[in-house]
Amino acid sequence: MNKTRLFAIIKKEIIHIKRDRISLIISFIMPITMLLLFGYAVATEVEHIPMAVFDQSKTYESRSYIEAYKNSLYFNPDFYVSSIDELNRLLDEGKVKAGLIIPPDFSQYKVKTVRPLLKIDGSDPTTARTALSSGIMVSQMFSSNIVQKELKVKGMKMPSIGIDLSTKVEYNPELNTQVFTIPGLLGLIMQNITIILTAFTLVREKERGTIEQLIVTPIKSSELMLGKLLPYILIGYTDFLMVLGLSMYWFGVPVRGNMYLLLLLGLDFITCALAIGILISTVAQTQTQAMQGAFFVLLPTIILSGFIFPREQMPTVIRAIGDIFPLTYFLVILRGIIIKGIDASLLVHQIVIITLMSVFLLTVAMLRFRKRLD
Repeated sequence: MNKTRLFAIIKKEIIHIKRDRISLIISFIMPITMLLLFGYAVATEVEHIPMAVFDQSKTYESRSYIEAYKNSLYFNPDFYVSSIDELNRLLDEGKVKAGLIIPPDFSQYKVKTVRPLLKIDGSDPTTARTALSSGIMVSQMFSSNIVQKELKVKGMKMPSIGIDLSTKVEYNPELNTQVFTIPGLLGLIMQNITIILTAFTLVREKERGTIEQLIVTPIKSSELMLGKLLPYILIGYTDFLMVLGLSMYWFGVPVRGNMYLLLLLGLDFITCALAIGILISTVAQTQTQAMQGAFFVLLPTIILSGFIFPREQMPTVIRAIGDIFPLTYFLVILRGIIIKGIDASLLVHQIVIITLMSVFLLTVAMLRFRKRLD
């Protein structure tokens, strides 16, 4: 082996790496960023489940019962409602994952059996299983303590009094994991395909040298962007229909909500995801940079969007980072329509944000390309 030739090749490669500064910076920033994000976001233990409480008793006993759920650390009973309809609405919107209904005669548990009801959002089986087992455990321990106190005071045998907690799992009673994961996969797959599709559009023009030909033509940057975007919208939407059909007829996951609403919002999300790819394409100089930029967006969304791990378990800062990704909102839409069957009135927040993101990203991409023309 000739050392001179070897060192010459090494020197040449170092110069090449130094010239490709974006790739060099990403290579150092990405692993640190991923470790920090995933280290805080990945939580296998489910705690502090948001819970709504409909307390019809409003007594010291009922407050003690609610406090037992709070002290268990598995539940956060922060939402107090005045009707079952209000509790159901919070479950539909996904603001809470469990709802505790305390009957009016709850304070009479010392003389008879009372039956509170714990309603659980079963759309996420991981959280639902924890809520189900933890809720039963908390109630049994609370009831057991009551009985033991009565026995000590009166010297009685085990009486048939106490609390008999009933449970009801909404949306996904069988806690079928596929019902939860398939809609999430639908959103994740569409995001990945569409971003990667458009991340290379302008980069290919730059590498082939055809971008100069476009610059000297009367074509406006907005026309160029839309002209490159529209064919990919058609491709992306066709993919969306194919994956949706496969989810329904192969995996047997039914759409409980309005199919037309789902198809319309699917188009909205695909446009937004394609806009991300277009923006990456205006920033990247090479296809390698475009691929790195795409993965820099795609990898965090797997963890931070709620695709796998419940966002409620993430620290506030990490959850805020997840809020910048369109997939975070589209997963709420997918699971809301497919699993829960809710209508657009409960998804206004998500719809508005995805639409605004689409407009913003496309505008920024057009402005960036116009600067390059200058």
